[in-house]
Amino acid sequence: MPQNYGFLSGSLYFRFVKKILLLSDTHSFIDEQILKFVHQADEVWHAGDIGSVTVTDCIKNIKPLRAVFGNIDGKDIRAEFPLDQQFTVENVTVWMTHIGGYPNKYYPRIKERLQEIRPQLFICGHSHILKVIYDKKNDLLHLNPGAAGKHGFHKVRTMLRFCLDNGEIKNMEVIELAKQ
Repeated sequence: MPQNYGFLSGSLYFRFVKKILLLSDTHSFIDEQILKFVHQADEVWHAGDIGSVTVTDCIKNIKPLRAVFGNIDGKDIRAEFPLDQQFTVENVTVWMTHIGGYPNKYYPRIKERLQEIRPQLFICGHSHILKVIYDKKNDLLHLNPGAAGKHGFHKVRTMLRFCLDNGEIKNMEVIELAKQ
């Protein structure tokens, strides 16, 4: 169902808000807890360390998927997904990669390209630490959804969910999942 509607020159029009589920570092793991949120999204974005195409195939059978490969991903995942994804959804420009660093501590490759690309939303994974940071210097929102898989030092599996609406990022939610 449309989230917003109005009238334009006497005609009813609908404006859709795009619901995004952002996850990373599944490390070959997917379960019903993750899939429950996949079903609720309009699109799913995976910020690398997928681990197995079983994960992405499962998601793609339910919803559209955008993903990048991570440092643990093998040839099959690297053949299907790029190192970087740059795209625009609902007038929000996005750059997603797996290893990116953080504001004031971006990796050199990222730091140089941020000035070129100028995304509104910069997404990475890798650290297994969920972070949402506004980067004033680069005028962007930096997102790291933490880790949705069971492999790693994290105690709680995490993902992010938010909406994109005509150039705006809205309704950001942290999703915490049981590790066991």
